[in-house]
Amino acid sequence: MQPPLRIGAVSYLNTKPLVHGLRERLGHRATLSFNLPSRLADDLHQGKLDVALIPSIEYLGDPSYQIVSNAVIACRGPVWSVRLLSRVPAQEIRRLALDEGSRTSAALVQVLLWEMYQRRPEIVPLRIDQSPERVDADAVLMIGDRAMHPPPRYYREIWDLGDRWCRHCELPFVFALWIARSGIDASEAEVAELSQILQASRDQGIASLEQIAEREAASHGLTKEDLHRYFAENLHYTLGPGEKNGLAEFDRRARSLDLIPHHAPPSTKP
Repeated sequence: MQPPLRIGAVSYLNTKPLVHGLRERLGHRATLSFNLPSRLADDLHQGKLDVALIPSIEYLGDPSYQIVSNAVIACRGPVWSVRLLSRVPAQEIRRLALDEGSRTSAALVQVLLWEMYQRRPEIVPLRIDQSPERVDADAVLMIGDRAMHPPPRYYREIWDLGDRWCRHCELPFVFALWIARSGIDASEAEVAELSQILQASRDQGIASLEQIAEREAASHGLTKEDLHRYFAENLHYTLGPGEKNGLAEFDRRARSLDLIPHHAPPSTKP
């Protein structure tokens, strides 16, 4: 018997509709684990995972990767959970702290700062366990759950990066996709079956947004109504023609600034 596929999903709140009922649908076909987007990308590249929901920029950086589902994390306007918080006017940012959780948003903010203000600030890390208040930077990029509750201090500008991109480019933005690495121990039929499972889980999640919001809201410091609105209005979960065009445009713009990762082949793979 073939070993079960190793699947990794993002641990953030925005993933809940994508993984609703997924573990049960997978059954014995696969194991499911959760982690930060950047760490999932590393594990997929190193062969520790077979399929993962990874930042879109990581997919763009490896031509051997295969999209295995049209279930994605995207937006067509304000996204709420990806924010730039600046203590100075954006055109004066010299030092930018980037949340280590997602590489797509890190590239996106650099694309926007360059195209809007011709700024290429010095980059410093913002660790997951580090308070934005304590980082020595003019501005910080925050993503995921903590971006929805920015620290209580004065900021000169706050950008919603989804809204900025969609207004600037007039295209949707794709943050993460389900990707399979090359050489996985699965047939085409098994990959096709997995694709159907991932899409069915997404569809079930979208049909259950009120239930998910009621279950998750209090533990994330949100009202059920706010969380339902976030799922239903801020996020988009299908890779359609507009999302594909937005992904291609992001690829072009990020590549022009040399922001697409260049991975060396892993030394070993299972």
